[in-house]
Amino acid sequence: MIMEQVMERHYDIDLTYITERIISVFFMPELEEQRYHTELQEMATMLKSKHQDKFLLLNLSEKRHDITRLIPKVQDFGWPDLHAPPLDRICTVCKAMETWLSADPNNVAVLHCKGNKGKTGVIVAAYMHYSKISAGAEQALTTLAMRKFCEDKVSSSLQPSQNRYIYYFGGLLSGAIKMNSSPLFLHQIHIPSLPNFQTGGGYFPFLKIYQSLQLIYTSCVSNPQTSRSRKLCVTMEPALLLKGDIMVKCYHRRSQAAEREVVFRIQFHTCTIHGAQLWFGKKDLDVACTDDRFPSDAAVEFIFSTRPEKINEPSVKVNYNASDPVVRWDSYENLNVHHQDSPESKIVVSLIGGSGRLYSHWRQQPHPHRRQVGKPWLNG
Repeated sequence: MIMEQVMERHYDIDLTYITERIISVFFMPELEEQRYHTELQEMATMLKSKHQDKFLLLNLSEKRHDITRLIPKVQDFGWPDLHAPPLDRICTVCKAMETWLSADPNNVAVLHCKGNKGKTGVIVAAYMHYSKISAGAEQALTTLAMRKFCEDKVSSSLQPSQNRYIYYFGGLLSGAIKMNSSPLFLHQIHIPSLPNFQTGGGYFPFLKIYQSLQLIYTSCVSNPQTSRSRKLCVTMEPALLLKGDIMVKCYHRRSQAAEREVVFRIQFHTCTIHGAQLWFGKKDLDVACTDDRFPSDAAVEFIFSTRPEKINEPSVKVNYNASDPVVRWDSYENLNVHHQDSPESKIVVSLIGGSGRLYSHWRQQPHPHRRQVGKPWLNG
């Protein structure tokens, strides 16, 4: 019989036995550091008491030194919150789970996440596809339990790009999606013009394109108000050769402040693209899918080819200070640098009042190579 257990206290931690051998441990993203550390200690104690040394923690959030100090077996697979993981990382996590669970019938896998539950949902849904490939009839109950967990616990937290990557993974495993190995050159991106995106009117979009989370292209800020066209065509000259995990983010550069906000985010993998056009409606766009300012009939379109030759089509684009620091700020350079958990942090232990209880306070030391870019990168 499949055992399901949930441990919740003040909504700080949610520990769920998805199956008897797969456990989800979720911490709220806004959980204060000291409270998180205390909860982490209690979780580790409980797991050691119940499973001894037979549990492996697969960390889906940023790498943390306190986790590796408390838990003997940890594998880090973290990626940015609210994003889809790289396609090959989904496969790597599934392989790690299968290897560990098949090594000993008493082994259990623990999926750890501090942040949005969508990360856990991606891995559990992917593992459903993965485990079906080699499993027999006895897998049916386990698959049912994983599906129930996804539907009850995490489906509402999944971003469109996360759902897309689950679809990619299942389709590639089953053969429903054929891999495309041809070169893929991106020539144009068509985005909607949103004249009233900010209060009082106005819309100043710019694009950033990432390959494996490395920035490869930043457009100028555009001013669609100079045209009556319902869409803005951003042309890459020369065309961009893309390969692997691609992410495109559209920002609005606020006109009255040195700030920006994300309009939409799209993640896709080039091996799944067949043909010269790729089209995304509102429901397919992260962030925009729940934004009332983004029209329900608006779409984003990509124009590709297998050759780098220029496509002759006019673009409505106005250069607007490409050296603007708000445009140049990047959002992923500090991934896996946790300010309260850095090895450079000093931990100061003090006694509070007369109780004799120990409290730790983290005091972050400046990193000699870390670029300080201020708060706006957090918006990315």
